Amino acid sequence: MSLQVVDRLGWADAMTLLNSGIGVFALAAAVLGEVLLVAQLILLAAVADGLDGVIARRFGSTEVGPYLDSMADIVSFGTTPAIFVFVAAREEFREEAWTVSEEPELAAVAGAVAAGFVLFSLVRTALYTVYVGEDETRPGIQNTLASSILAVAYLAGLTNVPVLLGATVVLSVLMVAPVPYPKLRDRDAIVLGALQMGAILIPMVFGRVLPRTLLLFALAYLLLAPRFYWGE
Repeated sequence: MSLQVVDRLGWADAMTLLNSGIGVFALAAAVLGEVLLVAQLILLAAVADGLDGVIARRFGSTEVGPYLDSMADIVSFGTTPAIFVFVAAREEFREEAWTVSEEPELAAVAGAVAAGFVLFSLVRTALYTVYVGEDETRPGIQNTLASSILAVAYLAGLTNVPVLLGATVVLSVLMVAPVPYPKLRDRDAIVLGALQMGAILIPMVFGRVLPRTLLLFALAYLLLAPRFYWGE
């Protein structure tokens, strides 16, 4: 029996695959210690993730789409941001001239925080795929949002290690919190996607104004969306 790849995959699935490819490229950049590039690529993967939803709603989705989306999320918004946090913390340890004797303990803490992020992302993705319908309001923050906040905070200049690790722990728990988060309207997703592209391409201009603006919008959605955002 043929897999019928061309017949069974749609344009939205192609964008999902692009998202996962960007996530793998970001992992390679993390291995090379290119922390800034990893943050930019996480945001780029988030743009692709938003676009696949817009495309699916406009042109239809396939049966395999939700499964591809879940697997891509595990790569781009589970594993990749966790490795990003670990590498960013390690680089900051070195820049802040921590002693050699302290470094293994600090690395262990960063590794534990990163592992926790992956585990919470896996749990959220699995439970969402099985128990939450497409038209239902989603409980917990999206792992895309959690990853984007970590990446854009770094681009905005928030590189303090305790703050970065603390934010990672909080965002990990919020991914499974029993708080309903509505989907973004297509119009809002496109506007934020454009702002994300600016933060990716020119993150340092005008005192990092674009990533800082994007971070403000992301935090506003995190804090206010369950009560005030009308969604779709």
